[in-house]
Amino acid sequence: MVPCFLSLCVKLKLYKTGEKRSLCRGPCTNRGVLMAISTTGPSKGGGILERPVIERTTPGRESEFDLRKSRKIAPPYRVMLHNDNYNKREYVVQVLMKVIPGMTLDNAVNIMQEAHYNGLAVVIICAQADAEEHCMQLRGNGLLSSIEPASGGC
Repeated sequence: MVPCFLSLCVKLKLYKTGEKRSLCRGPCTNRGVLMAISTTGPSKGGGILERPVIERTTPGRESEFDLRKSRKIAPPYRVMLHNDNYNKREYVVQVLMKVIPGMTLDNAVNIMQEAHYNGLAVVIICAQADAEEHCMQLRGNGLLSSIEPASGGC
């Protein structure tokens, strides 16, 4: 048996019998490749491989390999909240809970206090695109915010 590579599964169709066989073990995640074999009879060997026929998969769907690769390439970013002397503490907590998904009251209060006393606090660590969006939303609500790569430093 030949294992599947990069989520590809090779299916064989025997012309004489019409039987279909799979060359991979376990569930096949990509059924986009079909190979045809012409045989001389019901025996198991001696076939001639014809040109593979590639079938189209669902449009707009990325393979599992592409998704894993994109996750590895995108480094995490920190969304930073800076202290300011303009916004009330209660307002900062409300904005954090509104802008950051899953932000609890306790976490928002802790982040606000850390920024107030230390001048800076980490709000969330996420992908760069999400970090940029959160930063813009915080700024849009009047808070001082920035992003920085999460790798390196403390």
